Amino acid sequence: MTKERALTTRLPMTLLCAGLALGLCAPLPAAADALLHGAVSSASGEKMSGVTISAKEVGKTITTTVFTDQNGAYVFPALPEGQYRVWAQAIGFATAKAEIALGAAKQQNFSLAPIKDTEQRIIQMPGDLILAGLPGDTSDDLRMKQIFRNNCTSCHTPSYTLQHRFDEAGWNAIIGAMKSINVYGFYRANAPINPVLDFHQKELAHYLAKVRGPDGGPNDGAFRITARPRPSGEAARVVFREYDIPLNPDQDLPAKVSTNDGSDWTMGTPSRVGSLPHDAAPDLDGNLWFAVVARTKSGSVGRIDAKTGEVKFFKVAARNGLAANAHGLMRDAKGMIWFNVWMPRGGLARIDPKTEKIDVFLPPDGISPIEGPVTISYDGEGHIWGTTVRGALRLDPETAQFTEYRSVTATTTNGGIGSSYGIAGTADGNAWWTQMAFDAIEKSDIKTGKTTEWKLPPVAEQAKLANDADRKFYATYAPKDIGTPFPWSQGPRRIGIDRDLGLIWVADSWGGSLLRIDTKTSDMKFIPFPSPATEQPYHAVPDNDHNVWASLWTTDQIAKYEPATDKWTLFDLPTRGTEVRIISLLEKPNVKELVFAYARSSKVAVMTFRSEADVRAAEQAAARQ
Repeated sequence: MTKERALTTRLPMTLLCAGLALGLCAPLPAAADALLHGAVSSASGEKMSGVTISAKEVGKTITTTVFTDQNGAYVFPALPEGQYRVWAQAIGFATAKAEIALGAAKQQNFSLAPIKDTEQRIIQMPGDLILAGLPGDTSDDLRMKQIFRNNCTSCHTPSYTLQHRFDEAGWNAIIGAMKSINVYGFYRANAPINPVLDFHQKELAHYLAKVRGPDGGPNDGAFRITARPRPSGEAARVVFREYDIPLNPDQDLPAKVSTNDGSDWTMGTPSRVGSLPHDAAPDLDGNLWFAVVARTKSGSVGRIDAKTGEVKFFKVAARNGLAANAHGLMRDAKGMIWFNVWMPRGGLARIDPKTEKIDVFLPPDGISPIEGPVTISYDGEGHIWGTTVRGALRLDPETAQFTEYRSVTATTTNGGIGSSYGIAGTADGNAWWTQMAFDAIEKSDIKTGKTTEWKLPPVAEQAKLANDADRKFYATYAPKDIGTPFPWSQGPRRIGIDRDLGLIWVADSWGGSLLRIDTKTSDMKFIPFPSPATEQPYHAVPDNDHNVWASLWTTDQIAKYEPATDKWTLFDLPTRGTEVRIISLLEKPNVKELVFAYARSSKVAVMTFRSEADVRAAEQAAARQ
């Protein structure tokens, strides 16, 4: 045998196969031959469970992350030999770092020291803890906390905004600018301003100055340091592989590589400047595809080689010579990658991962283009569905024909625009979609060409907080887009479907819940997240076991809901400022992967699973090496 060791020959086969039989085992790279392991303790010597341990080979673009178990021990899947940067971190503790030469087995222990500086602890926090730390001792404080949550987190996590301090004039200036910036990040000099921020600007600036005002000011200390349990059980056995995506080469950036990519939490939540991905999905070979939401010359979508991390871009040319922007992306039942393209008219594009051939489908004049916060899905008859501002389009890929289905309430007489957000095709060839701005659920009927609509009830506890001035203002108000909701909006965002059971699962972003819809009866049920006030879901998707996965895009977490037991499990992501949009699943025999893009920190992540037997087997192999 050469210097490269065949790890599988060293593992007890009964243990190695236990996870594989369940389809949960994280696959070991074929060329890997070294096991990194160790333990983490506090400065006082106590073993620390649920600590995040990351390793990245020097000069490479792939970061692997695991967590310590209940005894404070950790072990990585086999990694290639090489020079590595390794770091350990937990909320409330300073990041511990090491550089190691990894060959065969390597033990690397860490000791974590608590962060004593209050401001540094706040900067390190994810979005849910930032929201939880905002005071709500009075009804006015609670009102402003909700206005901030709903209107200042449509395009970024609160951990980005609130890691900084400003006085009242500073917060007024920020709110004044944000009134003219839409949810896509574009400044609208002559466009209508955000009416909600305009109405609440003065009192919101006053509230923010009170809770995140100048250091040493009269209100310093109003913010409350909060915590959450570190991962345990299943959440501590997952493995993450994060793939760096280069920053936009066509932007004038301070550096080609981000000086803060969210890997070290003590540096705070990074800026989104230069980040390329929006949605991501694996192809059937496990390579990773992502939609390029930024303006570039090089690509509309990108592909990451899951083994090497190499990124390749594919371009659909727009009229201006740039690559057509994309937003939504998904893999269909045949393994094709679909994405939307913004050209002279918004349309759909398909790329075959094996041949790299691209086909573009543009809807004809006379029907709505694919545009807005686009989501794509497929139905059981092979049609592709995409959202529009007014409803949804169905594409027959064989004939290239589009059929339009409009929302019952696409606009309102006082200027409201619904803008379809999430969509899911059903087994019978229909589709359901959401109107996030209008709190509405729509369903097509391909037999009649008509659409049915359901209006969701307001979040009752938030409606009760409104004062007389609020009620007068909102009585004639209509949301102009998804970034200008009512304080009591549910915010139905992206959706997934369990076609076997005929169940639609909706991520209610502002309501902090999952909405379960029985497509056979149209019965609907709200299922709140464990902390609805701070956990905002973006997308919900069921797996083959009928469990539901949701991206908590402002908390740097992925949630799993098990309907059979009504159990929630929260999985911490290794990066700060992830802002995950969709979750895409790859489920094959012996393989289960969750794939998602970090829209803010410009990465694509793969989440795999290990059983206790897998972890114990790896620990035993490390001990023998």
